[in-house]
Amino acid sequence: MAVLSHVCSCISHSTLFTSTAPSSSLSVSPTTFLQLSSFSTESTWNNIRRTNLCSNVNSLRYSGKTLLRHRHKYYNPCSSMASSLDESGKRSKRVWIWTSNKQVMTAAVERGWNTFVFPSHHRQLAHDWSSIAVICPLFVNEGEVLDGQNKRVATIFDVSTPEELEELRPENEQAENIVVNLLDWQVIPAENIIAAFQRSQNTVFAISNNTSEAQVFLEALEHGLDGIIMKVEDVEPVLELKEYFDRRMEESNLLSLTKATVTHIQAAGMGDRVCVDLCSLMRPGEGLLVGSFARGLFLVHSECLESNYIASRPFRVNAGPVHAYVAVPGGRTCYLSELKSGKEVIIVDHQGRQRIAIVGRVKIESRPLILVEAKIESDNQSISILLQNAETVALVCTPQGNTLLKTSIPVTSLKVGDEILLRVQGGARHTGIEIQEFIL
Repeated sequence: MAVLSHVCSCISHSTLFTSTAPSSSLSVSPTTFLQLSSFSTESTWNNIRRTNLCSNVNSLRYSGKTLLRHRHKYYNPCSSMASSLDESGKRSKRVWIWTSNKQVMTAAVERGWNTFVFPSHHRQLAHDWSSIAVICPLFVNEGEVLDGQNKRVATIFDVSTPEELEELRPENEQAENIVVNLLDWQVIPAENIIAAFQRSQNTVFAISNNTSEAQVFLEALEHGLDGIIMKVEDVEPVLELKEYFDRRMEESNLLSLTKATVTHIQAAGMGDRVCVDLCSLMRPGEGLLVGSFARGLFLVHSECLESNYIASRPFRVNAGPVHAYVAVPGGRTCYLSELKSGKEVIIVDHQGRQRIAIVGRVKIESRPLILVEAKIESDNQSISILLQNAETVALVCTPQGNTLLKTSIPVTSLKVGDEILLRVQGGARHTGIEIQEFIL
């Protein structure tokens, strides 16, 4: 394998490159990873000469016939600084890392973030890191962020008073990127900045010292700021931030739901059932994935539908007994009895679209239960769920044609032969994580 060990620090970020990143966050396009590509040693040298990335490419080590490089012919590690759009057409969130800790740098690069911010007197550190990883170094000097050629990349604003915040306006800024350092209040100033810059071409970053601050900036006023600069000297916030983005990334993925046929219904006596009240409103066709077995989770409808006997509660899912599994972010499950205020679950609709919601309250009461068993065509195994035997408890059914007039079937009206929706997945779990093992 040939390793290109020093190519970044001399590449101008203004050169145009196209790139694709590995999986990362929900709405995040952090950087571009290197990929392996096989070709002969001779052609390797020819490619390096043709690309002319840097006059001081002087450290190639060979132990085979491959070279670590980007999948495209030309790779600019600073290309991730340019504005880009995600699959929904929205501007992607961006992450820069401000650190002098080599372990933090390594963790960030491994997770797809290669833009690093240094004080101006740490150019040697940036040079050293460029020799071991493909990074894009930026330098802070007198309120500006400069690239390796001392071109201004961003302007930094310290905001500690309402007057300083008021001075921050799109028409006043010349740099493409704006970095705000919110020294006093954070949430309200971030919201005001988002409102002021919503139609601007400027990209606004906020300096963050931990993951909690980063989440505030990325979610303020629903849209969030365009990016964050994580100023940390510890690896843990980087790991937490990547996990946060991974959870949000799930929301853009459709879950595969399978049609199942009800094979058995039976009254089952009393049990402790769980009502899950969320901090989000649900629409017809949405609910939580719940089941007695992790291999098959039923889509239990919310109580958002109107009735003549009780007001709708679109924030609630009457989910089932305390022993049942419920789907949570990260491809995991947990027991309904483990849910509490502040935990996250995933809301899913009949088409498999998902979104993350926060649990506001859990209510456990003894109620009469009903057992529902179902099978899918490709598997002869029965999958079951226990639910409260009440008219307000329903399962999401398969779409009827192109209409959504019937999104669910109350368990009190359910009959053998009805078709409902399941999430089929691996059955073996350890602390909610799917594992490969024998299980009966």
